[in-house]
Amino acid sequence: MENYLLAMAVFAGCYALMALGLNLIFGLAGMVNLGLVGFFAVGAYASALLTVKLHLPMLAGWAAAIALASLLGAAMALITARLRGDYLAIVTLGFSEVIRLAASNEIWLTNGTDGISAIPAPGRGVLSPLLFNLQFVVIVWAVVGLAAWALARLSAAPFGRVLRAIREDDMIAAVAGKRVLAFKVQAFALGAGLLGLAGALYAHFNAYIAPDGFQPLITIYVVLALTAGGTGTMRGAVLGAVLVIALTESTRFFGGVIPWLKPVQFAALREAAIGIALILVLYYRPDGIIPERITPQEPA
Repeated sequence: MENYLLAMAVFAGCYALMALGLNLIFGLAGMVNLGLVGFFAVGAYASALLTVKLHLPMLAGWAAAIALASLLGAAMALITARLRGDYLAIVTLGFSEVIRLAASNEIWLTNGTDGISAIPAPGRGVLSPLLFNLQFVVIVWAVVGLAAWALARLSAAPFGRVLRAIREDDMIAAVAGKRVLAFKVQAFALGAGLLGLAGALYAHFNAYIAPDGFQPLITIYVVLALTAGGTGTMRGAVLGAVLVIALTESTRFFGGVIPWLKPVQFAALREAAIGIALILVLYYRPDGIIPERITPQEPA
């Protein structure tokens, strides 16, 4: 049971890192991004390939995951610069599906649907499973804490205020002399880098990745986590991720309470229970559990 709880804490940390990345792209800059799992997969495969096939250190794999995901994020921002709302959502969603299909079919690189196994991690095979999981919880949540702190500082800085202005009305921001496209590219690149890092952490903890592990449902969960926790706030993003993992995992144990349900029926009821719980949160807290509060600036 302890190993299970620690593993869930690691996954919650990965979701929190993804929610922080989405918060920068959508919560602050107002750009819709439904391609989260695509950048997550890019980071996972980049780090896995470099450490398994080229035997590079794990930190080099993490750095490559951040760099490649950031590069793709910047390219995505440039390509979709003229798109808004639903159109941007469709393009980013399509990007994630392209990444998953490429991972399934480019067998020479990704090993196809068989996936990549034996991804290294510090202490694996040396530490006991309990100590290994505990070690990774510390690593993941240290990264989440550092990222949340850095993004909170960035959000309070002039860069964050410009992103909020772009979110509210990018035309007014442009008239005020701000380089809107440059700020959007920077925000998308930074957010995508966090998504790639989350993927790398997931790959090294899990020791195995395959295309089937990067389904669009992950994107939906992360979007729900940010919305429920509080769009625009770093604490809300982290809290929402923990809440979503707690809901999705705790409902697994409802099977013993309702024994007459078939597995398929229980799975459907479980998804419904998660949805209802999140709807209730959003109904009573439409701005999220920790809503964004903007401090007025004193006139110069």
